[in-house]
Amino acid sequence: MATGSKTSLDLPLLIFRAGVSLFMIMNHGLFKMGKLTSGEEIQFADPFGFGPGPSLTLAFLAEFVCSVLIVIGLWTRWATVPLMFTMLVAAWVTFGEEINEMALLYFLSFFLLFFTGAGKYSVDAMIMKK
Repeated sequence: MATGSKTSLDLPLLIFRAGVSLFMIMNHGLFKMGKLTSGEEIQFADPFGFGPGPSLTLAFLAEFVCSVLIVIGLWTRWATVPLMFTMLVAAWVTFGEEINEMALLYFLSFFLLFFTGAGKYSVDAMIMKK
């Protein structure tokens, strides 16, 4: 792999982008989907006073819908913004005194993707070619 060659980073970027986003979907998004569709009373952190239902819905949209967009590489930079915000909330607001290391690692991953974009192997790249 040549140092500084953007082309040589496209496959690792695809693997990173898809891997991080699939972990988010499987470990967080699907769980929140289950809570939303269970029919049970929603109990969820409400750090901004929207109510537990709307707060859960916003977290689901970020963790599931935005992650799906990132996996396929569609509107990647825009999709990272709600995820970064959600991870900062998870790290500091909802967990109080104790910093949530996993949320910060997700934040840094989506922060990186915000600046790199999806790379060559993405819907974004296909759209930009046209």
